[in-house]
Formats: sequence, structure tokens, C-alpha cells
Amino acid sequence: MARPRKDVKFQHRGAGSNGKARRPSSSMSEISETASEPGSPPRNGTLTKTETPEAPPRSDYEKKKQTFITRTIWTLVMIGIFFWAMFAGHIYIIIIVTAVQIISFKEVIAIANVPSRARSLRFTKALNWYFLGTFMYFLYGESVIYYFKHILLIDRILLPLATHHRFISFMLYLIGFVFFVGSLQKGHYKFQFQQFAWTHMALFLIVGQAHFIINNIFEGMIWFFLPVSLVITNDIFAYICGITFGRTPLIKISPKKTWEGFLGAWFFTILLGIGFTNVMMRYKYFICPVNDLGASFFTGLECDPNPVFMPHKYSLPVELPQWTHVPTTFTFAPMQLHILVFATFASLIAPFGGFFASGLKRTFKIKDFGDSIPGHGGMTDRMDCQFIMGFFAFMYYSSFIATYKTSVGGVIEAAITGLTPEEQMEVVRGLSKHLVNQGVIPEAVLEYLSGQMRRR
Repeated sequence: MARPRKDVKFQHRGAGSNGKARRPSSSMSEISETASEPGSPPRNGTLTKTETPEAPPRSDYEKKKQTFITRTIWTLVMIGIFFWAMFAGHIYIIIIVTAVQIISFKEVIAIANVPSRARSLRFTKALNWYFLGTFMYFLYGESVIYYFKHILLIDRILLPLATHHRFISFMLYLIGFVFFVGSLQKGHYKFQFQQFAWTHMALFLIVGQAHFIINNIFEGMIWFFLPVSLVITNDIFAYICGITFGRTPLIKISPKKTWEGFLGAWFFTILLGIGFTNVMMRYKYFICPVNDLGASFFTGLECDPNPVFMPHKYSLPVELPQWTHVPTTFTFAPMQLHILVFATFASLIAPFGGFFASGLKRTFKIKDFGDSIPGHGGMTDRMDCQFIMGFFAFMYYSSFIATYKTSVGGVIEAAITGLTPEEQMEVVRGLSKHLVNQGVIPEAVLEYLSGQMRRR
């Protein structure tokens, strides 16, 4: 009996009229592995593949149900983390905002990245992260120096970093710039310059605006919580009003948005904004600027409240007839008027941050920026309106609400940068004499300081 030859190819039953056999769907390695599995012994010298029942495809209803459950669970998780961090202290909120901007930066950079080219250019990703670190060092340093200069400027090690912070930041950026120019490779110029421009756009739109959100936290928790809560409230009620009585499309780039949902959300955002404000104004933890990063809601903060939170009496410009029984004087805090501006911006302007993000996703033909949050997509998908809202909140606060007065940090900065050591000693002696006259410190302290100064 002749031995069978190896690698004999048999014509498939479904071969076409040209006589060529179709390629088997499974390789020989797959067949051999299947044959070695228990429950599939060879029969009559031929290999048989074990048939495993396939799971029935899920219906659209089941898919939507699973997505809704996942989305709801992660929404509750995010809300829980947010409120825990807000009551635990300002430092935890700052950490969360920092993490959000890093993840958002990563997602935005990724959508314009070409992995095959990025792998051939070794320093593309490294430069992206280097510019992010440099930009964050500059912006965070500016905030820390501004709000905590009374601590930094009296420390021997931190003083040079504080006084020369901008120059150090600029030199760090120049190092990255020179390194980028030195890394340019022929045949990749266009891609590399696209990445350079895309990185700087992401830094401006994400990290730059997140910097102002950090400043809002330093100015008082209310200036962080109100903008965030107003955007979330507007998003929720725009959805509810849209699916309830929405009929007229709002903008082509986001076809699910309607005028009815847009205006209905504005109304409810104003109502809830007034309610949030009335509650938060009662607690100094929310309205006081940060002077202790270790403070929490339970330890509280102490300060002289901004006049915007104090009730004022207002009178109507004209007198109404007595038969109307309408009072001509009203007492309320100015913040209750400012919240109308905040709520209006959150309802009518901030959504265009979301429309901008929708246009960006359509440009690159992607559904979401990423999958950082299960059921929600990427971090940028949830924060697209928050960045522009936080930016507006800081600019509005600085222009119409903030009170500017001399601070301890400002006096120390002026003395260190504008006076000679001898003049600084005169300031110390003068302040000491004043405190002695006020009975704050004993006269022995002034005598000790005078003796030490004469020795010098």
C-alpha cells in the first residue's frame, strides 16, 4: 500500500468554474489544535472541528440598556468623588483638575497622531509631554507665587525660584524649542510641524484654561463649584427639555440639539443657580479665599467676606402708586444678581464649547475623544464646556467682583524686590516699634532687634 503524500491539496466543493479552490477559513495550525482538543477525536481518518454554539446577538434594546446602566453607575461615581473632594479640601480639587487636564491633553493629542510616523520619529511623544510639563510648571508656578508669596519669598531655597520663575520657565521652553528644531527629519517636516502646532493648540485650549480654573479654586470654592454645577445643570435640563418638547433644530453641527431644549435649560439653570448661591453664601468655607491648603469643610476658613456676599438695600428708581402694594426697597446680596450672568453664560455661550468639540470630532471622523470614562467616552467629551466656563468665571470675577487690597505677600514682595537690605532693616525696625507701641510685642523684642542691627 502506497504511503500518502504530504501536503496534498484537495479541491474545495465550492470552487468556482475556473477550477481554483477557495482558501480554507482556518489554518492548519488551527485544525491541529482543534483536533487535539478533548471531545473532537478524529473520525474515519479525517479531522472534525468542534462546533461551539455562538451567543445570540444582543438586541438594540439590550445594548442601550447596558450602556445606560454603565453610564449611570459612572455618573454616580464621578459625582461622589467630586463632592468628597470638595468637602475634603481645596488641594484634592486641585489634584482632580490637574488629572483632568492631563487626560484631556492626551486625548486631544492622540486624535491627530499618526502612530506609524510617531514610531519612526523617536522624540515626537517626548516633546509633547515636555511642552506640557513646561507649560504646567509656568502656570502653576504663577498661581502659587501669587497666592502664597508670603511663604515662598521668605524661604532661602524657594526665593530664587519665585523671583526668577518666568525666566526659568522661558528657558525651559527654549530648550524644548531648540530640541524640536534639531529633531526635524527630511521627509517628515509637514508631520512634525503639524504636531508642533497641534500641541500648542491643545496647551492653549486645555492647560491654559484649566489654569484659570485653578485660580478660581484659590479665590474661593464657590467660584469653582458654581461654574461647574451650572454647566452640569444646563446639560441635564437641555437633554430633558429636548426629549420632552424639543422640535426645532438648533445647529447643524449637533443635530440633536433643539431651541426648546436650549431655552428651557436656560430657565432651569437660573433657578438652580440662585438656589446654589443662597446655600453656599452661608458658609465661609465656600466664599473665603484659600489661605490654608490643609483646610476642609469641617475645619472651615476665616476671612472678611467679599462685599458681594453681604446683603444690601436697593430702592426702585421711581416710586410706584400705593394701590399697587409693590415694595420700593429690596434687600439682597449683589451675588444674587451676578449669578444671573453666570447662569446665562453657562446656558447660552458655554454649550458652544461642546459644539466646537463636536466639529473637531467630525473633522477627524471619530465618535468620542477616547474611552477614559466608561459609558461617557473620553474625558474631553465631558469637559468641553467646563474649560470655557471656568475661563469666563475667572475673567468675570477679576473684572467685577474681586476686591484688590494690600496683602502680606504683596508687602513682602515689594520690600524684597524694591528695597536694599539696609532699607529692609529699617522697615523691620519701624514695624517693631509700631507693634511695641500697640502692645502687641514686648519692648524687649525691639531692644534685641536694635542690638542685632547695630552689630551688623
